[in-house]
Amino acid sequence: MALALTALNLFHFRSHRRARLMLDARPVAIHGPNGAGKTNVLEAVSMFSPGRGLRRASAAEMVERPQAPGWKLTAMLDARGRMSEIETWSEGGAARQVRIDGKPASQVELGQHVRMVWLIPSMDRLWIEGAEGRRRFLDRMALSFAPDHADAALTYEKAMRERNRLLKDQVRDPHWYTALEAQMAQAGARIHAGRIAALDLVRAAQGRAETGFPSAELDLQHAEGDLPETEDGLRAALSDSRGRDLMAGRTLIGPHRADLYAVYAAKGIPARDCSTGEQKALLVSLILSNARALADLIGAPPIVLLDEVAAHLDAGRRAALYDEICALGAQAWMTGTGPELFAELGTRAQVLEVVEENGISEVRIP
Repeated sequence: MALALTALNLFHFRSHRRARLMLDARPVAIHGPNGAGKTNVLEAVSMFSPGRGLRRASAAEMVERPQAPGWKLTAMLDARGRMSEIETWSEGGAARQVRIDGKPASQVELGQHVRMVWLIPSMDRLWIEGAEGRRRFLDRMALSFAPDHADAALTYEKAMRERNRLLKDQVRDPHWYTALEAQMAQAGARIHAGRIAALDLVRAAQGRAETGFPSAELDLQHAEGDLPETEDGLRAALSDSRGRDLMAGRTLIGPHRADLYAVYAAKGIPARDCSTGEQKALLVSLILSNARALADLIGAPPIVLLDEVAAHLDAGRRAALYDEICALGAQAWMTGTGPELFAELGTRAQVLEVVEENGISEVRIP
C-alpha cells in the first residue's frame, strides 16, 4: 500500500488563495497553461517533507501576495492504512512550523511520516552544471532514506562557515579550530556514510528492475581524492589541511567537495556527454530507482513529484514511465500543459486542471 495524500488544503500559498482537494491513492495528473499555478501545487505537496521544498524557497517567498500575512497547508496522509493529519504553516515570513495529529513536530519527525522523491525541470541540467547541484541531488536521495541526514548537513555547514571565517581572518591559533573541526568531522562522516548508503540502495534497485529507462553507473568522487571515511580520519585531514586552507581562505577538504559521477551504463558514456533526451531518461531512471529502493526499505512506495515530466520524453518513454509508476503503486503528482500528455494513463490516474485569472489560481476537476 502506497503513501498517499487523501486530502490537501492550500491557504494563501503562492498563487492559490484557497484550494481544497479530495484524493485517492492513484497518480495525480495536473494540467493547465504555463503560469497557471501547477508547480505551486507540487511545491505545496513537497512541503510535507523535510527541508525547503522543491524550489528551495524561503517561507516568506511562498505567501500569496500582496495581502496575505502568511500561508498554511494541511493534508491527510494515508500511510499504509494509518491516517495522520499534517499541518505546516508560516506567519509573517517566519520559519515554517509543523504539527502532526495536533502535536508540534520536528523536520526529522516529518520525514519519518512522509517519504518523498521528486524531479523538476531545473534538474535537467544536473549533469552539465556545477557539482553543487549534484551534491544537493544526492543529499536529497540520502534524506529520503534517513530523515536525520539533514541534521548532519546543517551541523556541518554551520561549523564550516565558522571555520571559513577564521581562515579568511587569517586566525592561526589552533585552539580556535579544534572544536569546529571536531563538529565537522562527526557530521561529515555521517554525511559521507549516508551518501554511500543511498548510492548502494539505488544501485541495487536499478539492478533488480526491468525498466524502459537506462541504468546509470554511479560513483562518488572528491576534489581532493579519497575522502577519509571515519570521524577520526576526517578530523585529522582537516587539521593537516589548515595551512593550505589558510592560503585559500576556505576549507578545501570534506564532503562539501564531493561530486556525483554517472555513466550511461549501456553505452559507457558519461552522463554529461549524453544527449538531452538521454540525460532526462537517466534522471527519471534514478528517481524511479530511488522510489523502488524506498518501497523495499519501508514497505510502501513514496510520494513522487514529477514537474513537467513529459519534457524531453517521447511517447514511448512517457508510456513506459506511467506503466512503471502504476506498477510501483506510487501516488505520483505530475504536471503538464495539456491533458493529452497523460492520455496513456487513462483511468489509472485522477485528473486536475489548474486555471489562472487575475493572478489567482483555481484547481478544478474536469
